[in-house]
Amino acid sequence: MSDNKNTATALDDERRVKVLSPGQLVAKRFFRNRLAMVGLIILVTMFVFSFIGGMVSPYGESEVFRKTEATWKDYAGAGYNSNFIFRSVDGQELPAAAQQKFILAVNKSQESFDADGVTYMLEKCGEDFYTLSSQQALATVLTLKGKSSFKEIGDATVTDAIKKAYEEASEKEETTFEADGQTYFISKSGREETISGGGEIALATKKVFNAAKADTGSDYAFEKEALLASEANASTFTCDGETYDMQILENGATEISKDGEIYATISNLLVSPQASGTFLSLEFKEAAEQAILAKEKTFTAADESGEEITYQLQNKNQQYIIRVQKQTTVNDTYHKPSVKHWLGTDGNGMDMLTRLMYGGRISLMIGFVVIVIEIVLGIIIGGCSGYFGGWVDTLLMRVVDVVICIPAMPLYIIIGSIMDYYKVDPRLRIYALCIILGLIGWPGIARMVRGQILSLREQEFMIATEATGVRISRRIFRHLIPNVIPQLIVIATMGLGDVILMEATLSFLGIGVKFPYASWGNIVNAVNDVYVLTNFWFVWIPAGFLILITVLGFNFVGDGLRDAFDPKMKR
Repeated sequence: MSDNKNTATALDDERRVKVLSPGQLVAKRFFRNRLAMVGLIILVTMFVFSFIGGMVSPYGESEVFRKTEATWKDYAGAGYNSNFIFRSVDGQELPAAAQQKFILAVNKSQESFDADGVTYMLEKCGEDFYTLSSQQALATVLTLKGKSSFKEIGDATVTDAIKKAYEEASEKEETTFEADGQTYFISKSGREETISGGGEIALATKKVFNAAKADTGSDYAFEKEALLASEANASTFTCDGETYDMQILENGATEISKDGEIYATISNLLVSPQASGTFLSLEFKEAAEQAILAKEKTFTAADESGEEITYQLQNKNQQYIIRVQKQTTVNDTYHKPSVKHWLGTDGNGMDMLTRLMYGGRISLMIGFVVIVIEIVLGIIIGGCSGYFGGWVDTLLMRVVDVVICIPAMPLYIIIGSIMDYYKVDPRLRIYALCIILGLIGWPGIARMVRGQILSLREQEFMIATEATGVRISRRIFRHLIPNVIPQLIVIATMGLGDVILMEATLSFLGIGVKFPYASWGNIVNAVNDVYVLTNFWFVWIPAGFLILITVLGFNFVGDGLRDAFDPKMKR
């Protein structure tokens, strides 16, 4: 018995290769390429991360996380008053035009001025303290042989009491008289006399009244008497039968008390609340004034419940802003990586890892959709051009030349601006971006298909299809195009990386995918802010890294497919 083993039916490596199909040969060469395997692993990982990761993530793509923190908020404003404050007599009103004319009259040291057909008289009662009286002509009087004839002016009404009081004052040659509880003035112009009615209508001062309590009110008479007493450095004054005590404080303000309790203060400091309806206590205003005089940055004052609160004082051009800390719910922005947020949060308070997952979906989807559009257009135009030749080839190639000459980036910017102007829905922008990128990028594929078909259409198998009467569309898409598929696969695989880079570039420039949808490109857009760039690496580095390795993976796979389809090209 012989020990020699019969190997007649065994296949060595060379014979085994000969029985493999072309597809198996390509696959064998591809899977033996280590870089191609690395690229394939990268791409599988990216697809799992983007499409499966988004499903298992506990957070939503646009879910905003919030936190409660103490923030400084504007509470009140303060500043030394330099403008006149007007207080009208109860039941009357000083028009805005009269207020403006008053300031002009004070600057020109005038004793009267006219506004809206009314004459106003000024009386200076102290430093930056005036009372205003109105005088409006009611009627003219012509007296002949002891008999007076009254002619009313406008809508004025002259009562019998006014006529009687006028005649008595005229006999005594007086220039004023009282009737119906009001004071009237007599002025002479030629043979006629004019009766004017009016009286005090308002006071103007640069002093500020601060009430001690929210329900403490002051009327015109009180403020006038208080200001007169303050100008006279009096210690007391009386108003409506009530006696008030006055005391000058160290800061120059005047304190008014009644029955031993503080009633109000008069000062030059105007402290007003930021929100309407908020009452600022005297203690708060005095503490603010003391801090301003001492040039302090913070001060404390008790609130309504008696709790001491610290306030922050900021000086802006001699105007002061008083701020207080309040518990506020805000977006948890730029939260550093933690157990809850593995890659932190972005500037909108959204989970970065989840945004990267959903962003990968859009970036990869755009890449594949654009490549499909480019391949379809390239096959149709390149196939027809290469097969028919002649004037068809000339016409289609000129179209290709025109498309290639279109400046892509300016076109993207213009279209993006148009969509911004019309506020196109962010999801529609994604579809529009795919179409635009596809319509611009197909000429390269069309030229490659044309060149391949020009060489294939003259071969024997194509002559055979023509001889057997196979229709033209079947010759192109059933016999010619399949022979171009290997090159198309390589171009498409390597072009996917370019499309993803283009999408990232457009989104970075703000003309691509818009918020709230995420893409790796608009996530990297955060580096436009230098502060974010230098302080929050976790916002933009992961997205940039994913773009890098995904494009690298597509290039590795593309190189592997090229070498597998045509081993002679392997270097």
